[in-house]
Amino acid sequence: MENTTLKSSDLNFAKEVTNHYPEILTDEALDFLVALHEKFNTQRLSLLEKREEQQKVFDQGKLPEFPSETKSIREGDWKAGEIPHDLKDRRVEITGPVDRKMIINALNSGAKTFMADLEDSTSPTWKNVMEGQQNLFDANTKTISLEDPKRGKSYNLKAETAVLLVRPRGLHLNEKHLLINEEEASGSLVDFGLYVFHNTKTMLENGTAPYFYLPKLEHYKEARWWNEVFNFAQEYLEVPVGTFKATVLVETITASFQLDEIIYELKDHIVGLNCGRWDYIFSYIKKFRNHKDFVVPNRDQVTMTSPFMEAYSKLVIQCCHKRGILAIGGMAAQIPIKNNPRANEEAIEKVRKDKEREVKNGHDGTWVAHPALVEVALSEFNKHMPQANQLEVSRDDVQISEKDLVEIPEGTVTEAGIRKNINVGILYTEAWLRGYGAVALYNLMEDAATAEISRTQLWQWLKNEVILENGRKFTMELYIDIFEDEIEKIITEYGESNIKNTKFELAFKLFDKLVISERFEEFLTLPAYKHI
Repeated sequence: MENTTLKSSDLNFAKEVTNHYPEILTDEALDFLVALHEKFNTQRLSLLEKREEQQKVFDQGKLPEFPSETKSIREGDWKAGEIPHDLKDRRVEITGPVDRKMIINALNSGAKTFMADLEDSTSPTWKNVMEGQQNLFDANTKTISLEDPKRGKSYNLKAETAVLLVRPRGLHLNEKHLLINEEEASGSLVDFGLYVFHNTKTMLENGTAPYFYLPKLEHYKEARWWNEVFNFAQEYLEVPVGTFKATVLVETITASFQLDEIIYELKDHIVGLNCGRWDYIFSYIKKFRNHKDFVVPNRDQVTMTSPFMEAYSKLVIQCCHKRGILAIGGMAAQIPIKNNPRANEEAIEKVRKDKEREVKNGHDGTWVAHPALVEVALSEFNKHMPQANQLEVSRDDVQISEKDLVEIPEGTVTEAGIRKNINVGILYTEAWLRGYGAVALYNLMEDAATAEISRTQLWQWLKNEVILENGRKFTMELYIDIFEDEIEKIITEYGESNIKNTKFELAFKLFDKLVISERFEEFLTLPAYKHI
């Protein structure tokens, strides 16, 4: 990639942009982004409006249904396209942000695949997004390396590495630093467009291709949009239809009612569905937040064994295998606990049981957040799945109804749960504002999805003035008392003189406003994005 200057009159940088990353944003790459924007951005905005219309229906007390207009697709005997050879065995996938060290360590981790994440585990600063693209390019050309003089360590790729997948930002996120025809560009199209433009030829020469994870789809028409984007880009880059492959994250409650339809819309390109469990819980709470008496208990009490979560997981397996694609399980968010061997053993055992349940249910693979967890997940899948995948496991015994998918989990709301949501939500928001999208908190890897659960639960509990386990009503007065107490704890822990060197003051205000606002904000990253 050679240095070039901006020539496209349709595209401008935002005023605050000082580094134009000419190696990434070549004239030709920018022309491609303009073409994508002009072809697809209006339709993207229309799809986002459809989400708002659907929310109004839910706010009236309605629940999602299997679409009547697509019954023939659900009942039809059809299959998706072929799975490439290097995506047939995905028993353990590691995920993480696109910083240089993470990419090298993840590709070297022993996992079958690595999802490089430009979405929930990356704070989309201009620097993170652009350097992330450079890092991905260097990974594909096998030139990526890193020297850490402080630790006296160097990082280089091993001969054998994980297969690379990339998750672009969701449809709701703009890229405010690039203006095309005086509109903010789409984060989805920028991330996807730059990746395929710079890497397709290299990857094909290496015997692979651009593979993607598509996040937060809420409707099969959004899958159709992505399919059209893929087709347009493949034609533009003069590669065959079906070159690009996608795994769709089933991480919204509405998507689980349209699994067949989503696969059908992407059938030339789709190779799997993934149970994005944390975002799914967030979506479940968010979509039904205005239903009378709808209360979801403490986040820690909602697990993959909760009936509505188990139902969706098994439905994903059944549907994927019927259509000839892979069903990937959910994230183990645990990370090693270095100073407490007993606690570390307990955490590892939780991961082992989670992965054992997934593989026995029929999943073809699973996610981990840390290289140290690859081995425990791998051993469970190797034990129970000696072959590359479990496509032959049909799960015809599973009968999942509309009611099963929305069954409210039982449990309690506690003051400890409120405090944890406030604390974790603030700590994550502050880190995100500083440019960190994946944050280790209390021996778990938190990303935007888990922070979303924290603030959405607080909003919903407050709106409903839920009765806590100790009999107290969660009123605004009680919330203010607890919130101020938690702020004091954070200030004490970090030191009052140090707080000014952090983003905590802004995080306190942003998080509090999200919780007490009468109007629910769809994603916490939308108002926070103005500040990075």
